Amino acid sequence: MLGFLKEPVVVTAEINVNLVALTVMGLITRLWGLCYPRAVVFDEVYYGQFVSLYMKRIFFVDDSGPPFGHMLLALGGYLGGFDGNFLWNRIGAEYTMNVPVWSLRLLPALAGALCVPLAYQILVELHFSHRAALGAALLILLENSLITQSRFMLLESILIFFILLAVLSYLKFYNLHRHRSFSGSWWFWLLLTGVACSCAVGVKYMGLFTYMLLLAIAGLHFWHMIGDQTLSNVSLLCHFLARGLALILIPVVMYLSFFYVHLALLYRSGPHDQIMTSAFQASLEGGLARITQGQPLEVAYGSQITLRNVLGKPMQCWLHSHTNTYPIRYENGRGSSHQQQVTCYPFKDVNNWWIVKDPGMQQLVVSNPPRPIRHGHIVQLVHGITTRYLNTHDVAAPLSPHSQEVSCYIDYNISMPAQNLWRVEIVNRESDTDVWKTILSEVRFVHVNTSAVLKASGLILIGASLPEWGYRQLEVVGEKLSKGYHQSMLWNVEEHRYGKSQEQKEREVELHSPTQMDISKNLSFMAKFTELQWKILTLKNEDTEHKYSSSALDWITMDTNIAYWLHPTSGAQIHLLGNVVTWASANVAALVYMCLSLWYLIRRRRRIYDIPEDSWQLWVAAGGVCGGGWAVNYLPFFLMEKTLFLYHYLPALTFQILLIPVVLQHLGDHLCRSVLLKSMFSALIVAWFSSVYFVYCTFSPVTYGQPALSAAELKDLRWKDSWNILIRKQ
Repeated sequence: MLGFLKEPVVVTAEINVNLVALTVMGLITRLWGLCYPRAVVFDEVYYGQFVSLYMKRIFFVDDSGPPFGHMLLALGGYLGGFDGNFLWNRIGAEYTMNVPVWSLRLLPALAGALCVPLAYQILVELHFSHRAALGAALLILLENSLITQSRFMLLESILIFFILLAVLSYLKFYNLHRHRSFSGSWWFWLLLTGVACSCAVGVKYMGLFTYMLLLAIAGLHFWHMIGDQTLSNVSLLCHFLARGLALILIPVVMYLSFFYVHLALLYRSGPHDQIMTSAFQASLEGGLARITQGQPLEVAYGSQITLRNVLGKPMQCWLHSHTNTYPIRYENGRGSSHQQQVTCYPFKDVNNWWIVKDPGMQQLVVSNPPRPIRHGHIVQLVHGITTRYLNTHDVAAPLSPHSQEVSCYIDYNISMPAQNLWRVEIVNRESDTDVWKTILSEVRFVHVNTSAVLKASGLILIGASLPEWGYRQLEVVGEKLSKGYHQSMLWNVEEHRYGKSQEQKEREVELHSPTQMDISKNLSFMAKFTELQWKILTLKNEDTEHKYSSSALDWITMDTNIAYWLHPTSGAQIHLLGNVVTWASANVAALVYMCLSLWYLIRRRRRIYDIPEDSWQLWVAAGGVCGGGWAVNYLPFFLMEKTLFLYHYLPALTFQILLIPVVLQHLGDHLCRSVLLKSMFSALIVAWFSSVYFVYCTFSPVTYGQPALSAAELKDLRWKDSWNILIRKQ
């Protein structure tokens, strides 16, 4: 029974020494001196704020992309015991002792280091030689810009890691599918492709470019499978479903999970939640939730409410009125109704309270039982403090003369009767009998007499804040042309109580008092995700010209750089600068690839085959992955209206670098036919690679920030006049 113990248990393993050595060198170049400088470096001032908010569980919105990358940076802070207490307000600010600098920078550095062996394996899976794969990995290893970007609390190295992992996983899956379909390793690499794609998109939306490229390649491969007569219809269906599951369904589920974790972590109210709807704000701990907790859910006749405009940008504001009236004549000579002003006010105030009144009754309190208001009901809105009715009429608005003035009606005993009936239209209703609900319902108020819609025009018109006579508050109008449901026409009840006091003085006291009823208004995850995703996609910060911003054309020839950090006293500094030889070689390789491909295509059209068919297929596949990866990660920037920086080019550059050994091996195998030519070609490659290493060493002081260079040495590094190398005046 124990006979198997007579012989020793032996485990054998194959170790790729190249892969191990490349990984170690990648870790050394990225992790060496990681805590230096112990100061805020460039965009760390931006991402650090979000890390602090994660540590404090405070909600935020970042319009630059999804939350997964931010969560990874926050994970580094969490592992390092960061408490979130640091003021991220200045590049170059010294980190306090409570900031775990090494831990915060660790994950980007590890991701950057692992890109080196990933590059090696991608070339191997594309069926190029180990020498070519080693060359690709060494080029990534010695690329100064990739080293700089991976040594700080930034996201590009993490993005590139997941992009390369997705490409490698798909190539391994594809190389297995002919002989080991549906095996364990086949499923592993297919599923890992989908996981890596979703992680890339979750870090930055730039990951979508490579994801779409892989989907296109997978679609092309499946199209070829359809023509394979050896595969049955059932087998094809299984292949299709497997790819759909791994490449579409799993990425979608994972993308949702990033937001689920993000929202679960950030449950506290903060400054960023003001751009969200009232319902979203009320779901957060503190802030609006403290005010709205316990409010009645259903709006009834006699309800006291505040009305927040749904648009919420560039600022939130509430329907507001005060005792001041519109001037008899405006500055341009136009006349007004001289009625009480109605505005949209960006701050909470007692003058934001309104009472919903039944036009057929005089009482301003909620009956027992309450009579809820439904979609299509006619109401009057009475200003809580002044008791005047919300009104609009055929008088031009002060700043929008094509729209109607909105006011609170004052009876001047002239031929201008009150027109104060409004129809409640619940835009997000499920049926025409829906009840108007606090926070949840988005409503339009349609004027019964003129069909004008109550609109906060001041939120969408430049300069639409009223003059001094209107206290610079935002204009509210009756919009005559009310096609569609623009958010500036939508309002939701934010604060709500059931009115109990009929007397005005008692009612004013009541308007200042908190609510007492207790009703929960928790949003579902999908509702919160949909709103947050929409905000991320539509919320745009004002793009301002940055000192180091650049155009996509500047990137190819590296006519620009970015100064990341400058020592306050010495000449030590860190710049985002690439290896000049590598960048130039990558451009030449891309040009050679395109020219050779065009030449081969023309010749093949004439039935002239210069290279074997398997070499042609290898050439096309490498171009689709490496050249296609460069194109999809670079060309879209020509269509983007945003501030661009050199680091946006790094994912595209990575693919372009992979193309260099592809072209070199092709030239060596098919164009250098004699022994002499091959020897000369090998010597040229050695000389060229030596120049790559020389440039890496030359620029390493501004890659790592040490040693500090003199003014003369810094001037010698300004190889291009367009580079902004910082030299202190003596």
